[in-house]
Amino acid sequence: MSGAETRYAIETLLERKRDGGELAEDEIRWLIAGFVDGRLTRAQAAAFLAFVFIRGMSEDEKVALTLAMRDSGEVLSWNVDGRVVDKHSTGGVGDKVSLVLAPLWAELGACVPMISGRGLGHTGGTLDKLESIPGYRTDLDTDRLHEILLDVGCFINGQTRQLAPADRFLYALRNETATVPSIPLITASILSKKLAEGIDELSLDVKWGSGAFMKTRAEGQALADSLVAVGTGAGVHTRARLTDMNQPLGRTIGNALEVEEAVACLKGEGPEDLASLTCELIGHDPEEIARARQVLDRGGAYERWCRMVRAHGGDPEAPLLGGGCAELVVEAPADGTVTRCDAYDLGRAAFLLGAGRRTASDPVHPGVGLRLHATLGETVVAGQPLATVYHADRGLDAALALVRRGFAIG
Repeated sequence: MSGAETRYAIETLLERKRDGGELAEDEIRWLIAGFVDGRLTRAQAAAFLAFVFIRGMSEDEKVALTLAMRDSGEVLSWNVDGRVVDKHSTGGVGDKVSLVLAPLWAELGACVPMISGRGLGHTGGTLDKLESIPGYRTDLDTDRLHEILLDVGCFINGQTRQLAPADRFLYALRNETATVPSIPLITASILSKKLAEGIDELSLDVKWGSGAFMKTRAEGQALADSLVAVGTGAGVHTRARLTDMNQPLGRTIGNALEVEEAVACLKGEGPEDLASLTCELIGHDPEEIARARQVLDRGGAYERWCRMVRAHGGDPEAPLLGGGCAELVVEAPADGTVTRCDAYDLGRAAFLLGAGRRTASDPVHPGVGLRLHATLGETVVAGQPLATVYHADRGLDAALALVRRGFAIG
């Protein structure tokens, strides 16, 4: 195709989207391929994102965009018996569900090829948590992952550069162009990576509240509806659960601290909210949820966890990295009931201590974070511990201020 013809085509497509028209599947595929291989410019890609942000997309366009982004790179295939399933969370504070869910789902007979990410800002990342386990590798190649899936039934690994390269390009450009909060673009970003895993079934945990990307329940519902419609339209059985992230999940925030709590849950000793949500994300119906809970409560998935960790090169019995942090206890200032245990403030506090990162290249400290001793609705007396702060002489004063602000006693 000549340069003149290419320019004419891109201008026509951009003008149509700018004016609220609909793009066909082959047109969207042509755009995405051009963005990835450089035939189209960053300015043209930015214009496309802006017009989608302003005008939105139909369900057919969202499906086409998702599949075009998925097909911009490798689409994995596992050749295993049984259901190939995965779960995705839209991000929150104290969210260590994946660490419990993958081995539990595998113990129940599913195959779980989980591709996860790192934390950014106040939300934690599954890979950062796993890397607090000595020796655990999150950069295994596809051949090794296939071996682990056949042997163990689950893995949790990082995204390879071959998976959905269109998403890496567009995600960075969305940050630069203030087009991040767009439901069509969020939907395509999430699902293009998940569908590239070669799964049959996807369970979504869509969070809303102070510690989530979607701040209101209505925003969370809109995203959940979009994700389910597009995932289903792309041929994957997709379901979503809307969950409250106004308070942290579980009792720990921070990388090694959350691994410790996840392991306790796998031994049948974890906090109720973590155990309940994990089983609800696995189950299609009350009977399946109850079966998952029985296995979890008796510690039936713990050995599967150990096998997965060893398969990734880790030592499940070794002390977690980041030990030796100093500890400081924040106490209740008065008698009463905890009326606020704010996920954003507490997550931000852990971030300032070094548990999170500002940019993708920043290091994280595996040991810092918070352990919560009281949470929403619980009765406390003056002087009772609300939280233990684990720190390494970074950001302590600001973090303490946020912890104190994050709790309210009424």
